[in-house]
Amino acid sequence: MAATVDEYLAGFEGDVRARLETMRETIRAAAPDAVESMAYGMPAYKLDKKPLVYFAGFAGHVGFYATPNGHEAFAEDFARYKQGKGSVQFPLTEPLPVDLVRRVVGFRVGAIRGRG
Repeated sequence: MAATVDEYLAGFEGDVRARLETMRETIRAAAPDAVESMAYGMPAYKLDKKPLVYFAGFAGHVGFYATPNGHEAFAEDFARYKQGKGSVQFPLTEPLPVDLVRRVVGFRVGAIRGRG
């Protein structure tokens, strides 16, 4: 299991790797104060010691986890994607919804810091 996000990303190539790099850049830009680490075997971000978001790479999609309230707040936006409990799958067959990820991260920052 990867010990760092760099190590995790190094385990992927091609389009999946590019999408994971984009997810990382988008999250870091939207939440520059967030602390990056690994949790549950995937890249994880905490803000003020509270979980912000996670993401992970898979053969056919990129998983995005914005619990506890990010999925509820963006249910309409996420409706077109396959979902699980607390997760949404962005398929590799479609463009990565960078603006949506940015908005969800911004919402989570506001929720953690009492502005949501």
